[in-house]
Amino acid sequence: MDPINPGPEEQGQAPGRRPPRESLTSDFGHSTPAVVRTAQLVSGDFLLTVNPVDGSEIEPCPPHERPGRPRRRSAAERAEAERAARPPVPAGPALPTPALLERQDERERLVRLLARGRSVRLTGPGGSGRTALLDLVADDCLDLAPDGVVRLTGFRRTATDLLHDLFHAVHDAPRHRPEREELLELVGEIGAVVVVDDLEFGGAALEELLDATPECAFLLGATPDVPAPTADSEVEEVFLGGLDRAAGVEILERAVGRVLSEEEANWAGDLWFESEGLPLRFVQAGALLRQREQLRASTGAVDEYGVFEDVRPPVEDVLDEAEAEQVPLPSLAEAAAPAPLLASRLSACARATLRFAVALGGEVPHQAHLPALVGDTHADAALGELAGCGLVSPVGARYRLAAGVQAQLEAAGYDADAPAQALTAAEHYAWWAGHPSVTPERVGAEADAVLAALTVVVPATVPPAEDEESVAVRLARTAAPAFATGLHWSAWERALRLGVEACLASGEAADEAYFHHELGVLALCEGRLDRARAELETAGGLRGALADKRGAVAGRRALALVADLSGEAPGVPSTAGEEVPDARHEESASPPGGVPAFHGSHELAGATLVTRRPAAGGMRRPARRNLVAAGSGALLAVVLGTVVTLGMTSGQDSGKDPAGKVEVNPSVSQDPDDGSLGADPAKDTGGGGRTSAPSSSPTDPGPDGTYGTSDDPAPTAATTGPTVHPSGSRTPRGGGTTPKPSRTTPKPGSPTPTPTRSTRPSSSPSGTPSTSPSASPSATPSGSTPSTSDSASGPSSPDGTAGGSVPVM
Repeated sequence: MDPINPGPEEQGQAPGRRPPRESLTSDFGHSTPAVVRTAQLVSGDFLLTVNPVDGSEIEPCPPHERPGRPRRRSAAERAEAERAARPPVPAGPALPTPALLERQDERERLVRLLARGRSVRLTGPGGSGRTALLDLVADDCLDLAPDGVVRLTGFRRTATDLLHDLFHAVHDAPRHRPEREELLELVGEIGAVVVVDDLEFGGAALEELLDATPECAFLLGATPDVPAPTADSEVEEVFLGGLDRAAGVEILERAVGRVLSEEEANWAGDLWFESEGLPLRFVQAGALLRQREQLRASTGAVDEYGVFEDVRPPVEDVLDEAEAEQVPLPSLAEAAAPAPLLASRLSACARATLRFAVALGGEVPHQAHLPALVGDTHADAALGELAGCGLVSPVGARYRLAAGVQAQLEAAGYDADAPAQALTAAEHYAWWAGHPSVTPERVGAEADAVLAALTVVVPATVPPAEDEESVAVRLARTAAPAFATGLHWSAWERALRLGVEACLASGEAADEAYFHHELGVLALCEGRLDRARAELETAGGLRGALADKRGAVAGRRALALVADLSGEAPGVPSTAGEEVPDARHEESASPPGGVPAFHGSHELAGATLVTRRPAAGGMRRPARRNLVAAGSGALLAVVLGTVVTLGMTSGQDSGKDPAGKVEVNPSVSQDPDDGSLGADPAKDTGGGGRTSAPSSSPTDPGPDGTYGTSDDPAPTAATTGPTVHPSGSRTPRGGGTTPKPSRTTPKPGSPTPTPTRSTRPSSSPSGTPSTSPSASPSATPSGSTPSTSDSASGPSSPDGTAGGSVPVM
């Protein structure tokens, strides 16, 4: 047997030919679709199931699902949470911790105020060392309060966000977001020193935060442009200014590790005057001097064979020995805006990281994402370079560009390819946030960078090609459920709104319906019922047009919950073209003017039309669909009437037993006033005549099982069986002939013919309504407005036959 060229008897192939090769991936087996990650949260009295496919579902929380009173964290758990609130240590060599000079008086004063339970606001411009001072004071206050020190960030956070952050920092309550009243009760019992840096609100919002936490002492860090506390606030104000000249010189000497020369000391004096003594400017100036030292020594630092080529400075900065000895000090202009010069002497990975940060509005991606974004496995060390030069500063548990660096880099052209950089970041985050190994908490920690990328790519969104999805929509669909599960609800709302904007630009209606549904669920969790109703109805209209049955079911359930909470009618407006499982067909009162409202389910042309009356006060976006439903119902009534008329007419012409014929007078429509079935009432003039009083008593079924009413035009000889009246008496039918209906007005004293179309109550020629003691209880009450009712067969023809002409709709 030849293993290369098997014979035809072995493999069924022709001699000399190899069998077809299988796919390279045949050994891996069939790939299984990724499992959709759903999560359940308890938000107040609601049980929220986050579903990233069809939309989240919300329902009243069952008693067995309600969490108990949250447990307070132990001291070890608080220490772990406090370490998690700090920014990560940059990769690479350990950076020296800069000493805090000339801040000892402010440090001691802040500790004394906090020890007495007073709240303090530390105000200072960007780069004044405010964050470093807050860290030192927090370390001094670890034992002042029973719940220790809680570190929070106020960057893009509201007072409500900070209350929830404080609750979760002290209590162990995963997947639990208490409602407002419960939240205030729980945070009111917390006794801690709360350090909030980068606060962005003041005034009444700050007073709301302080009033909700009477047992806490707050140490607030803010810039001068943040609104001040109210006039009657008890918050102490401490202003942080710049350093003196001697402190600035000391920072420079520590940076280079030697005493400054006379030229460098004079240059430091000019810098101190220009920068008003801000510590950040001296840190950056120290990095400039350090780079100058490295540049002067760079000529002999590179091996002849290029072993250390990866640490070589840029080509334009490599000098020969003569030039290296004459490297001048940076000019005062370069020292005033040092970011471009500092960046030019960093590694390529560090400069690429700066371009991403500029494109993301100052947000520096986490160092774990830099290798994938930059395309270098060692790019995570770039964060250490940037931190050592003072180009980035910590904000909460992450890093941002330091004060003034964004504008300086933009002026140097670092924003030239910002849209492309943001698109790259958005594609990366869309893949990363949807990976099964990434937890919602990790996505929430990177929320600001994700939202920054989304903010940039949304305005540039265009309709995608066929079988493709826009990057902005995919990122919003992936990140929003993670934000919701991780209880970052401010980020959740921002992602949803940006997703709606992206869908409007790309034309992806299914995703737009999802975002509107999620916005409605979020508003429902927060108690904003009007907003929830508007968003859910918008989502329902879009899903009805797309025939998204599964998504529509979740939307109807949420709308029913909104109606229940607002005390409205249980009827929920639903969409066309879909069947409603477990739908309740309920009657509703007719609208003003006597126009019949079409509710319930109507089978028409093979499709199921489901319409319900929208809740009062709600946003009626699907108004056009309601008009279509009403028109379809009217057309259905005409078609049914035509069928009945044709069948009745054929029965009259056949000459068969008249006991089985269908009369033309009974109607299938219900009068909204008297509750009858809309049939033309019988008139009994006494002694076999007919009166004008309405009567709607039923009759016994005929031989073929059909039912008539007691208001037949006239008894016939072939009609058998007694008539049953509402009073219970049975009157035998008599003989006679059936007169043809007439549209003319009867003369006084003449027998009144039975009209096919009647107006209730009928009037005598003198204008006085005629009455009869045999009127049924369902007759129109006295004083009510007369209404006109047509039978299902439509108006009668002039020759007396009903349904002679059918209007074409």
